[in-house]
Amino acid sequence: MPYYSVLFQDPAAADAVWAAPPPAPEFFGDLNLDQAVRHAISPREQYDLAPFFHAPLHSREDIAYRHEVFRDMEDASLVNDLERFTEAMRQMRTHAEQTAKLYHPLQRQRWFVETVLRYCKAALTLFDSLESAALRSHALLGLRDYLDGYLASPAFTGLHGTAQQVLNDLDGVAYTVQIDGPTFIVRNYEDEQDYSQVIASVFEKFRQGEVKDYRVEFRDYPDMNHIESQVLEFVAQLNPAIFARLAEFEAGHQDFQDTTVTRFDREVQFYLAYRELIARFETIDHGFCYPEISTDKTVRCVDGFDLALGWALLTAGKRVVRNDMALEHGERMIVVTGPNQGGKTTFARMFGQLHYLAALGCPVPATSATLYLCDRIFTHFEPQEDIGTLSGKLQDDLMRIRRILDEATPSSIVIMNEIFTSTTLADALFLSQRVLERAMALDLIGVWVTFIDEVASRDGRVVSMISTVNPAQPTQRTFKVVRGPAEGMAYALSLAAKYGLTFDRIRERIAS
Repeated sequence: MPYYSVLFQDPAAADAVWAAPPPAPEFFGDLNLDQAVRHAISPREQYDLAPFFHAPLHSREDIAYRHEVFRDMEDASLVNDLERFTEAMRQMRTHAEQTAKLYHPLQRQRWFVETVLRYCKAALTLFDSLESAALRSHALLGLRDYLDGYLASPAFTGLHGTAQQVLNDLDGVAYTVQIDGPTFIVRNYEDEQDYSQVIASVFEKFRQGEVKDYRVEFRDYPDMNHIESQVLEFVAQLNPAIFARLAEFEAGHQDFQDTTVTRFDREVQFYLAYRELIARFETIDHGFCYPEISTDKTVRCVDGFDLALGWALLTAGKRVVRNDMALEHGERMIVVTGPNQGGKTTFARMFGQLHYLAALGCPVPATSATLYLCDRIFTHFEPQEDIGTLSGKLQDDLMRIRRILDEATPSSIVIMNEIFTSTTLADALFLSQRVLERAMALDLIGVWVTFIDEVASRDGRVVSMISTVNPAQPTQRTFKVVRGPAEGMAYALSLAAKYGLTFDRIRERIAS
């Protein structure tokens, strides 16, 4: 049967990710997305979910495909059923791994049958769960239909029926062991008396109520000792037909797992992991939303926040500051200015995170959002100077910006944070103006954090936003970033006034 994916509408796209897992995008570290993804997937490390978070989607239809699944998973009972399925599959894999380590072929063959039956039970239970759920997503409805056909197919019914029959045959084997000193004889059971029951009945009359149990519990290890192995081999010789079918079953069903079922076991972890992350934030009323996807470069966000920072504050028992943003009516670039440590870089990261998470088809950390589906995200965050390159920081800045502007398309997003800080203000202003001109010529959208106020007023398509402080306490940051003209000089004057360093106050002190 053809493979079916709940992450990708196009099976070829799914195959590409499975065959060649993509690495983390270059901007992951700049946007702290590496931290956010790690928080989501670390509880499910065995599933290697990172490649799924490294593969953004490129169409609104593909994003809607995942949104529908997330909406279905708002049903807690469905999530519980899916978690039970994945736990059953995990136990099946553990059992299979232990089976492969068994040295005796007859024991290994019996354990193999149990592995197959665990797989069959998990698949049947999954179908029952999907059939009883009020599904609306194309992905899970399609999976249910796929399972309906697969479970009725000769491949599955034959696998399940044969495994059960082999197990029933084994369970029907009865034998006796006659022990005579250091020797024993194994025979087929022929209605001999069960002496264990006789012994139990003899000692029954000595029972005088509940007493302390002095018996020692012995651990039962999977591997057999040499006596158990010999007994098993004798039993197999007494029942050759049954054990021949057991060996044939193992040899003929090595690839018993269906690709869609096993891939679903891993793919569904993408949804479960992210839903679990959302649930942690919802405990303190930090909601997520399903973003609308724009193709006209309109961007709106209400009450957005940096997911990585939000997690750090959540674990510390603190609440994150939320911010709004918008690019409308031909606006293209948000230029953020304001005091240091005021939340400017966090705001820029939020812009990038929201767009990337939206491209993954995930709910985003905001009350409501309209986000642009870009082809690529480019970032330029101030790195530490690398003396090994034998080039200065300014040259590194220029080379990185040149590469970004050469590779970016009108469908790209660019996020720049504090560039050209290593040169004079006049040179920084000149270079910033040239970069802005190129960005506007490419019709890029994005965020630019800068210390140069003049950049915020150089083009009508630029939106000026500022990080704010408490007016009564200028050294106290609010971490709110709002629309407004760049006012670096006003902030400097307010600080000077607070500490008595204005021109007039200094003259007064000198005169006195």
